[in-house]
Amino acid sequence: MAVIASFVGPAAAASSGGAKAVTDGLGSFGQWLRNAGMTEFGARTVEVVVLGPLRVVGILIGAAIIAHVGAVLVRRSLLKVGLFAPKRSRDARSEQRTRTVADALASLWRVSVWVIAALTILGLLGVNLGPLIAGAGIAGIAIAFGAQTVIKDYLSGLFILLEDQYSVGDVVTIGASSGTVEDVNLRVTRLRSVDGTVWFIPNGEIRAVGNQSMEWSRAVVDVTIGYENDSPLVIAALADEAAAMYAEAAWSSVLLEPPEVQGVQSMGTDGVSIRIIAKTAPRKQWDVARELRSRITDRMRRDGVRGPGRTVVVSAGSLDSGAPPPVPVQP
Repeated sequence: MAVIASFVGPAAAASSGGAKAVTDGLGSFGQWLRNAGMTEFGARTVEVVVLGPLRVVGILIGAAIIAHVGAVLVRRSLLKVGLFAPKRSRDARSEQRTRTVADALASLWRVSVWVIAALTILGLLGVNLGPLIAGAGIAGIAIAFGAQTVIKDYLSGLFILLEDQYSVGDVVTIGASSGTVEDVNLRVTRLRSVDGTVWFIPNGEIRAVGNQSMEWSRAVVDVTIGYENDSPLVIAALADEAAAMYAEAAWSSVLLEPPEVQGVQSMGTDGVSIRIIAKTAPRKQWDVARELRSRITDRMRRDGVRGPGRTVVVSAGSLDSGAPPPVPVQP
């Protein structure tokens, strides 16, 4: 770098040519001092002792300003753009996702600025950066091979956040683990299952995610009755209970659509299974399913509906993860 000449130059000159070389080795300020009558040694000393620290301080101040201003601009830009959210209103979920990605990119910007500033200061101090950069390149390759799993985790986490696959509070299934997302960052996702177990899953190992609470959810309730019952009458009774629940103000904001009685879902040795589905707000399907089961249980008892073995089994399918077991109802 050309600025190194302002710090380090020839030590002495034995002739007029050498003197000229020494003068040429001085910086512009040193040459001005030399022309003003100061000796070559004095001019060089002033450059090294006075201007050197000032330049280092100036680089540090400039790097701090650039790092801070750049980080602020990155955050504001991402908050304004909203990370190209797909047809969703701006809510707390999207804002949290935007902040997480903005913080990661802002940190990357600050690290880059300070690395450049450190290399510039080393150049001013006369350090030969060629071997240093070459050694750093070799070390970087070695580290990249050893830390490729970590790099993969970070890249996968970045895409998870950008694509809004899931967020804190969502109920998801990742591989063999199911639970509520308690934290998600660029490297790892933390889940808490129904029994309280906390799962730490590196983002690079995630291949498929099932999100049960994105945009809307669905409650699924199956009612098993015996063959001796009048199925159309039972279906009408279930529809009546579902409609009454939908009409109540307490459930109007939870149920996005009127619950639907789909009819006979299956027939087996245990009896006839009738399915009810209800579209709900995110993460409300379990509350709706439990309320439906409670109402249906009371209605079947009042109507005297019989099930296999003189019982009616009201249960939920696999979507009702973590729900209590089926409730047998005596007529």
